[in-house]
Amino acid sequence: MSEVTIAVEQRNEFGKGAARRTRRAGQIPAVLYGHGSDPKHLSLPSVEFARAIRENGNNAVLTLEVAGSGKELALTKTITAHPIKGYIEHVDLLLVKRGEKVVVNIPVVVSGDAVSGSMVSQELTEVEVEAEALHIPEQVELSIEGAEIGTRFFASELKLPRGVTLQSDPETLVVNISEASASMEEDSASEGEEAAAEGEETSEEA
Repeated sequence: MSEVTIAVEQRNEFGKGAARRTRRAGQIPAVLYGHGSDPKHLSLPSVEFARAIRENGNNAVLTLEVAGSGKELALTKTITAHPIKGYIEHVDLLLVKRGEKVVVNIPVVVSGDAVSGSMVSQELTEVEVEAEALHIPEQVELSIEGAEIGTRFFASELKLPRGVTLQSDPETLVVNISEASASMEEDSASEGEEAAAEGEETSEEA
């Protein structure tokens, strides 16, 4: 995960009206807190922040150039988005130091295919880990390639990078491989037949 530098401004107005004005100006209301310091109310540039999250994930570490206050290193802690329109409404930032370890959630990405006739159920989409603030993995991958029916994968089996330790309960079920029901197999076969029929129709029309 790369470190991103963003120039930010301190906010002196608060409340819903002030927040709306901040967003209309192309900024995102944010609060920086941590290490016993007083919270700082900031405005983040929307485009630059969205790019940092897109390229580095929701746990992006930012070097904030605060106007009139120097630089601060911060971990993106909480992003609040509008439930319908999707734009970012507010961001909570946690003050961190280089070398400091933090506890965050990272996505679990399942790769590979289990044996034919199986159904894959991912029970856990994120796992809690502890890592250095500047070395937070974007995700952890779990391969289920060739997994037999009845196989269960637990959090303890996730292969985390060096220096990253599991904080979630190691006995938490991540993926369960079970036998696909007859109805699911019929639906899959039916979809395959429909796709083949559509292909034949397209060929005849041509």
